[in-house]
Amino acid sequence: MGPQFLFATGIENSNPTIRNGKLRVDEMEKCGHYTFWQKDFDLVEELGIRFLRYGPPIHTTFLGPGKYDWSFADTTFQDLRRRDISPIVDLCHFGVPDWIGNFQNPDFPALFAQYAGAFAGRFPWVQLYTPVNEMYICAQFSALYGWWNEQLTSDQGFVTALKHLVKANVLAMRAILEVRPDAIFIQSESSEYFHAENPAAIRPAEIMNARRFLSLDLNYGRRVNSEMYEYLLDNGMTREEYHFFLHNNLKHHCIMGNDYYQTNEHRVSPDGTTRAAGEVFGYHVITRQYHDRYRLPVMHTETNLWQGPRGDEAVNWLWKEWANVLRVRNDGVPVIGFTWYSLTDQVDWDTALREPNGIVNPLGLYDLSRNIRPVGSAYKQLIADWNQVLPAQSVCLQVPIVMPSEIKQGWAKQQQANVKSNNSDQSTAAANTPSADGS
Repeated sequence: MGPQFLFATGIENSNPTIRNGKLRVDEMEKCGHYTFWQKDFDLVEELGIRFLRYGPPIHTTFLGPGKYDWSFADTTFQDLRRRDISPIVDLCHFGVPDWIGNFQNPDFPALFAQYAGAFAGRFPWVQLYTPVNEMYICAQFSALYGWWNEQLTSDQGFVTALKHLVKANVLAMRAILEVRPDAIFIQSESSEYFHAENPAAIRPAEIMNARRFLSLDLNYGRRVNSEMYEYLLDNGMTREEYHFFLHNNLKHHCIMGNDYYQTNEHRVSPDGTTRAAGEVFGYHVITRQYHDRYRLPVMHTETNLWQGPRGDEAVNWLWKEWANVLRVRNDGVPVIGFTWYSLTDQVDWDTALREPNGIVNPLGLYDLSRNIRPVGSAYKQLIADWNQVLPAQSVCLQVPIVMPSEIKQGWAKQQQANVKSNNSDQSTAAANTPSADGS
């Protein structure tokens, strides 16, 4: 085992519901993955990629409490293991099964933890996880903007969805660690920034810039600022729920995944409305803000851009994002990976999946006929150029990755035993340490 830089891509597996829960938007189906999954894995190998953001479709896998249909997961994950591709397993990507309903359901966190534990038990060779994808965006689109799932447009709906999503993520991490003590969790979360359009907009922009951190603050057990604490309690979070997050800090098992697109920066008007700002600060500046707050290793977990009329727009964006990753890294931030998301083009993301128009979005490394796009060729070359350079640099944090083919080796078993012992020691120490509020 040696230091590795995690060059990755992903299979888009968003699956929210729209039209008041009556229509499921299954991106794996829209993009043809259920039919062409073997070809898709071939393409991952052709690019020289060994890390794949991937997960089973929760709505067809999780059938009820303790009831699972693993048929598709068994087939696909066995093939990934055979190819020695390490999945970063995405267990909840914007949707839940119909029988759970939506993210307002208070039973969701415990039920999801059972699902995560069951997955880990069935696939114990899997080490890397994103239990819940983009918790902030999922809560915002589902319960503040009214676009998906519960389709609410209230602060209380947003806080309820957010606390359930983050609690689900924390409980899932704990359940997975019971099975795989050296599991590593890569939180894929949107990195946002809100720019005040004029002095009158400073106040609403400040609130939004505080709110953007809520999902990771809760997930990492970091105390929120006083204004956000009041916001949470005013909108349905109890003191006990807040303390749950403070007392369940699993930060030492985590890598902070930052997603960055041109749409992540916003111009704020005095009345609090926002519109797209385009790239102003960029990935470098915003990721430094997040790293300064959480002090965790970083992975760039999502980016893409449409292939435009010239044909080189996505290629130039890839180069720009990679330059930003190197800049962050050269500033001393331990950046351990980069992801172009996703492997193939996507469908209907031009309306954020709100409208089932069947419009193909040319965002992938390959088109939906599985022909390589210019950005795919450029990413393949970038990986070939840099793959042997980055691991040799001492600034790179050595992440104790165990590839699927290494799971039975002696050093990998010893690593798990050592981590399990450390986890037990830390749990004992935490139980004997009074909390900051004296309880």
